[in-house]
Amino acid sequence: MKCIIVDDEPIAREGMKLLVDLVYDLELQGVFSNVKDAGRFLQHHETDLILLDIQMPEMDGLQFARHLSGHVHVIFTTAFEEYALESYELEVVDYLVKPIREERFIKAIKRVRALQKTTQLDKTSGLKTEISNDFMLVKAERKFHKILYRDVLYIQGLKDYVIIHLKGQKFITALNIKSIYNQLPGVIFKRVGRSYILNMDHISSFDNNSVFIEDVEFSIGDSYKDSFFDQYLKGKMLNRRH
Repeated sequence: MKCIIVDDEPIAREGMKLLVDLVYDLELQGVFSNVKDAGRFLQHHETDLILLDIQMPEMDGLQFARHLSGHVHVIFTTAFEEYALESYELEVVDYLVKPIREERFIKAIKRVRALQKTTQLDKTSGLKTEISNDFMLVKAERKFHKILYRDVLYIQGLKDYVIIHLKGQKFITALNIKSIYNQLPGVIFKRVGRSYILNMDHISSFDNNSVFIEDVEFSIGDSYKDSFFDQYLKGKMLNRRH
């Protein structure tokens, strides 16, 4: 398993390197003091895991994690406990508070391995959803179903399963919410929290904290608000003429 370290503190970087050396199958590809250099590296190299500090200059680890693809796992390594809730919404593998104990680090690495095995099973079992221009093919109840994007109200994530809600009908399929979201068209679907993806065409009303589709209310997670409102409101708000 390949990994990189991103931390602006030299002592912390050396400490993380020592922890990585303890795991026989963990290959350290690079060590970076800022996310800009790490981002350049990732443009040309694939990695499995990023050991990522949070408080860093220019761009912090939380912002960086939001821009990463769903194919790389993240473990936050930080001296601050107050970011734990926000990191949970980003679906990182683990949140380690410095100083990091050896047994705690190894436990986090085991979680990454477990997620990798789950992903591999999805690829080999034929359960992966096929995405097209205006519909998706979803395997549920032993057969594939053609579901038009316009018919989807919202998608609910439950660990390694998602429930695709339509009007008067729903499909349950063995995919995690992150993998299906990465394949859906972003102009139609937007994530508002850890567990929900909404079809923006079906939104009937909203306020600063919630979105409504028909009679169902969805709370918007703090780490999703800016991205959601920037996209949903763009070009749609009517201005008062003077």
